[in-house]
Parts: sequence; structure tokens; C-alpha cells
Amino acid sequence: MPINYTEIVKTLPSTVPFVGPEAQERLLDKIFDARIGANESVFGPSLKALKKMNEAMNGIWMYGDPENYDLKKAIAKKHNLSPENILVGEGIDGILGYLVRLFVEKGDNVVTTDGSYPTFNYHVNGFGGILKKCKFKNDFENLDELLEKANSCKAKIMYVSNPNNPMGTLNSALSIQNTINGLNDSTILCLDEAYADFVAEESLPQISVDNKQVLRMRTFSKAYGLAGARVGYTIGHPDLISSFDKVRNHFGMNRISQLGALFSLEDKNHLNNVLIKVKESLQKLEIIAIKNGCKVIPSSTNFIAIDCGFDGVFAKKVLNSLISNGIFVRMPFTSPENRCIRVSAGTEDDMKLFEKFFPIALKEAKEL
Repeated sequence: MPINYTEIVKTLPSTVPFVGPEAQERLLDKIFDARIGANESVFGPSLKALKKMNEAMNGIWMYGDPENYDLKKAIAKKHNLSPENILVGEGIDGILGYLVRLFVEKGDNVVTTDGSYPTFNYHVNGFGGILKKCKFKNDFENLDELLEKANSCKAKIMYVSNPNNPMGTLNSALSIQNTINGLNDSTILCLDEAYADFVAEESLPQISVDNKQVLRMRTFSKAYGLAGARVGYTIGHPDLISSFDKVRNHFGMNRISQLGALFSLEDKNHLNNVLIKVKESLQKLEIIAIKNGCKVIPSSTNFIAIDCGFDGVFAKKVLNSLISNGIFVRMPFTSPENRCIRVSAGTEDDMKLFEKFFPIALKEAKEL
């Protein structure tokens, strides 16, 4: 008896957008010594937040607040906005799924950068959308080409990550605002700002929440060290934000994650300390890269893209060598960005291990 999947699902592969470090550890039959590939925060969450999360474990038998009331209020205060401008969800990944469900039907055009965050593409494919992709330009997302393509094909959504993943580059606040000003009336701009906490406030665009065409995505996974808790949020016009209630999983957030995010916002000292540690780590990574004859892409995130000097085949050999020596890193998917490997900020021990094995990986790649 056949299984009656939808016509869209019948066309899709059963794949996971990312190969997780856990899958690689199972394959290698050992735990990574340095986990510096997923842009998590190895510096961990606020101890104050952890204390509250541990205290709340006795109440895990209760559902989380389906309205995320307290957390929305705290996030709104951080941004000097109203709670009506804030949607909380299961990380940016989960919110992207709801966004696509709201706006994309089979055959609708969606514009993004080829090689940028693949989970967005995964959701678009899942709802039958047609992805229109633009290439990077000098390792930056090409806003001019994205805008032209979105306007010409009347895209339902245009996705821009800023700072960008996987290259770490930042388009200026003015260029983002000019893109918004030039966008046709039928397109929603999804501005993924997962790494915004690593950027000076004055370098980020000041976008009015009166604009019904822009949704800004933020997360607690990076600087706040809560990647495993899955807490993200969206900033936008109240009409856009309230529309998510039509499709979101209202009990998707658990109460432990809600409390973790809430008390992380209160611990500003921890956030500032993490930002300092990330900056110091990236400086060390840059020194290591240059010492080994490589270039780095200037980064506005908690990771750095290291140009290994050749092509994607060579970079993959470097990556494979590092992984085999217990160091988890990743690399971009598309050319010419895949000439790089992408390394997240790490601890002192992580940096020592990378400094030891990176020249070995380069040497092995040249010999193969």
C-alpha cells in the first residue's frame, strides 16, 4: 500500500541541511577535542541564567507560556519597542519555517544568496517555493543583485543575512536601508541578524517597525550561549508579528529556555565578557592563519573565514585533516567561498590545538 505524501514532499530528498559534529563523532568513534565549527559560544551562558534554569527544572512538568509574555516584554525593553513588535520562537530556524509557511505557496519566487544559510532554502523547498539565487560579490552578499532579482521576479521573500554566514562580512547600515527603500511592495525582506550582538549598534540599520515589509531575526544561540535551548525572536510591525499566531507552534517554547533567555538579558556583564573573549580568540585565529601563509576575511561575527589559498578541493582536504585530528570546523558550500574554512571563536585550549594542527593540515593537503 503506497504512502500518500504530498506532491511537494515526493520531490524532496530525506536530508539534514547540516552534518552535525555528533554525526562526525559517531563516524570517527571519538569526541572532538575542539568544537569550533558550529558558531556556538564555547564560553557558555550566564551563570545567573543557568542558576534560574536549574531551579526551574522541578517545574518542567508544566508547559511554557504559549504567549512568551515575560520574555517578549524583556526583549522589547532591550530594543525600546513594544511587546507587540516581538515574536519569540524555537530559534531563528523555527521562525524561518513559520515565515515561509505564511508567505510561500507552490511556485512562488524567493530570492537569496547562493551559499548563504541553507536552512532557509530547506524551508522554501518544503513549501514548494522557487529559489532564485545570487552569487556573493567579493565575499559580501550582493545587495544590488538581490534587490534587482527580487523586484524583477516579484519575490515573496528576499533573504539577507547581515552579518553574513558563512563569510562573516557586514553590509553597511546605509546599504541595507537603501535596499529596503528600493524594494517593491510585494516582497518581504527577511533580515537575518543572528550575529548582531557582535556588531556595534551604530553599524546596524535603524529600521522603523512601522515598515510592514521588514522582519529582523535575532537569536540567543550565539553571544548568549544558549544554542541548545533554541530561543530566537523576530522584530517587526505588529500586523506582521501577530500573523505568526496563525501558524506557529504555540507550545514550541519550553519554560526552561524561556527563563534562560529572560535572565541572560539581565546579565549584561556576562555578555560583555563573552564579546571580549570572542574578539581575543578571533585575533589569535588571524595570527595563526597569517603565520601559515593564509588570508582571513574580516569578520563581524564570532567566527572567521580563513582563505587557504587554493580552491574548494584543497580547503576540503584541510578540513578533513583537522577533523581527523579532533578539531571540528566547517567550510562554505559554494565557490569561490569554499576556498575557505570557517572557524568559530574558542577557548585558550581550542586555540592551542588549532595552532598545532592547522599547519599539519595545510601540509597534508599540499601532499595529497
